[in-house]
Amino acid sequence: DIFIFNVQKWDNNPYNSHLEQLDYLEKQGFNVIPYRFDCKNFEEIENAINKIADMRDSLSFGIDGAVIKVDSLSFREKLGQTYKVPRWAIAYKYPPEQKETLLKDIVCQVGRTGAITPMAILEPVKVAGSTISKTTLHNEDFIKEKDIKIGDTVVIQKQGDVIPEVIKVIKEKRTGKEKEFVMPDVCPVCGAPTVRLEGKSAVKCTGIECPSQILQNMYHYVSKEAMDIDGLGLKIIEALINNELIKDISDLYKLSVEDIASIKENPSKSMKFASNIYNAIQGSKNQDLYKLLTGLGISNVSIKTAKSLCKKYKSIDDLANATEEELSNLKDVGPVTAKYIVDFFNDEQTKDLISKLKDAGVNMNSLAKDELIDNKLEGKKFVVTGTLSKYSRNEIQELIEKHGGVNSGSVSKKTDYVIAGEDAGSKLTKAQELGIEVLSEEQFEEMIK
Repeated sequence: DIFIFNVQKWDNNPYNSHLEQLDYLEKQGFNVIPYRFDCKNFEEIENAINKIADMRDSLSFGIDGAVIKVDSLSFREKLGQTYKVPRWAIAYKYPPEQKETLLKDIVCQVGRTGAITPMAILEPVKVAGSTISKTTLHNEDFIKEKDIKIGDTVVIQKQGDVIPEVIKVIKEKRTGKEKEFVMPDVCPVCGAPTVRLEGKSAVKCTGIECPSQILQNMYHYVSKEAMDIDGLGLKIIEALINNELIKDISDLYKLSVEDIASIKENPSKSMKFASNIYNAIQGSKNQDLYKLLTGLGISNVSIKTAKSLCKKYKSIDDLANATEEELSNLKDVGPVTAKYIVDFFNDEQTKDLISKLKDAGVNMNSLAKDELIDNKLEGKKFVVTGTLSKYSRNEIQELIEKHGGVNSGSVSKKTDYVIAGEDAGSKLTKAQELGIEVLSEEQFEEMIK
C-alpha cells in the first residue's frame, strides 16, 4: 500500500498549487496522506509540526518526521534544487520514539571471530513501526555502565529509527527480584573456556572447532565482498553443517549437486536449486587472491587491506612467507595487523586449510595487473557514502584508486571530496559542516574523463 505524495509530470497542469494537486488526486481515488496543513507563517508551521507529533502514536503507519514544502509550483521552479535535494522542501525529524519494556533475559551469541555478544530478550514492544523482541547489549562493559539486570524495566529506541538499543534502566521500577548478569566462563555453544582479551571489552571463545564460529566463518567466506558464492545463505550453510556434509570451507568444494539437493525435503525437485549453488561454488575457484584473503577472515584484514597486500604479494605463498617487519611498513597494515597476519599463516590449521583449498583448485594468485590508468586524482582523499545509482561502493572505490586517489572510511579535515548517493547520512552532514566539496557520480565521472 502507498500514499501518493506528488505529481511528477502533468502536461497542461491546471494547478499551480501542490495542495490543489493532492486534493485532485484524492478525488480521483488515489491514497493521499490525510494529514496535510496549509501554513501561512512560521508559527503555523510550528503548530502543524507539534500537531503531527501529538498524533504520531495513533497513526496506522510509522513516521520519523514531517516535510515542510513550498506550495507554489512556480516558486519551486525559481528556487530549483541542488544535485541531491530540492531547495523548496526540508524535513523536520522528530526525536526517536522511546518505549518501556521488560528485559526478560540476557543470552549470548558467538560470532565469526569467537567474540561473545550478550543479547537482551525483551517483552515484545512496537517501536517506530516494528515490533522489537531482542537487541544487542554489545559487551560486558556496556551492561555494567548502564547497570542492566535481568528483569529490569528498560527504555528502548531505534538508533536512527533503524537499530534498536537500550537507552536506560528505570531503576524506580525494580522489585528486588532482578538478577545480575555475568559473562560466561565457558562458550554457550561448544563449552570451551572463554577469555577476555587484555585491553579489550570483548570476551572470546577459545574453542578452535566451535560450531558457531565455523558457521559464521563460512557465511563470511561466501559473502559478496569475499568469495561471492551466490545462493549460499546462512540457513543453507547451517543445514549442510548439520547434515555433516561440510566441516570447514574447503569441504564446500567437495560437495556434489546431489549433496546440496539432499538438504531439501524433496531432493528430486531441488536439482535446479542445487545445480545453481554447485556452479556458484565452482565459479568461486577463479576469484582473485584479495577476495580469498578477505574470505579467510584474518583479524583486521578488510577487503581494502587485502587489496593492498595483493599489490605487494602476488601469491598466497609470498604473503605466508612475509615477515612482520615487511608487513608493518605496508600501507593499510601496521604492526598490529602484521602480527595477526604472520600468526595466522604460522598456524598449523591454516596451513592445512590452504593446502586443501589448493587441492580443490582455488586460485591462490593475484589476478590484478598494474591497473593505474592515470594520476588525475593523485594525493586526493575520497569518502563514498549513500546508495549510488551507477556503481557499487567497491566499483567506485576501485575507480578512485585506478586514477591515483585514496579511499577513506571517515570524513575529516584531510578529506578532499565526498561522493554522495541517495540516503547519505552523517558523513554527508559532516562534509557539509567542514565545507568539503560533495560530488555526484556524474561530477566524479567528469573529474576522471
